[in-house]
Amino acid sequence: MAEISSSAPAGRGTKPRRKKMSTRIDMTPMVDLAFLLLTFFILTASFNKPTVMQLTMPDGKGTPSDVSEKQALTLLLGKNGQVHYFFGLNTEARPATLHTTTFKSEGLRRVLLQRQRQLPAPTVLIKAGQDAKYRDLVDALDEMTITDQQKYALVDLSAADRKLLEKNSL
Repeated sequence: MAEISSSAPAGRGTKPRRKKMSTRIDMTPMVDLAFLLLTFFILTASFNKPTVMQLTMPDGKGTPSDVSEKQALTLLLGKNGQVHYFFGLNTEARPATLHTTTFKSEGLRRVLLQRQRQLPAPTVLIKAGQDAKYRDLVDALDEMTITDQQKYALVDLSAADRKLLEKNSL
């Protein structure tokens, strides 16, 4: 740590001189502590990285692309973690047949995988209802990633979709 060393001067005269004390401070423990703190903060910063999903959204400058009725699978996120789905598009002239499932692996995941087997590149339209929770939307996006869906979009609920839900008392 700190060290005091004394040196006896080689004197010629008879007059006694005071002894000079020199101090030398050892900075090794301070440097060790600095490196330990630096290492600690670097490690905690690297362990604290957030996990995020990459989501690409259109810039809004282009024209919206039309989805063919054969390619479409529409998911309506409802209350209590239910997912209502139909194949194709729902219009006033041709109302769709509504099916219901959940977010369990034998529910929505099975539906998505079966649709991929039937159609190589389906387009999944995700529509959140009024009673849907944010978690339901995140779970639906997770299922898109798990089942490796290439095309999916977040779309607003249309008036025809609201009528379909009211017709089925959902």
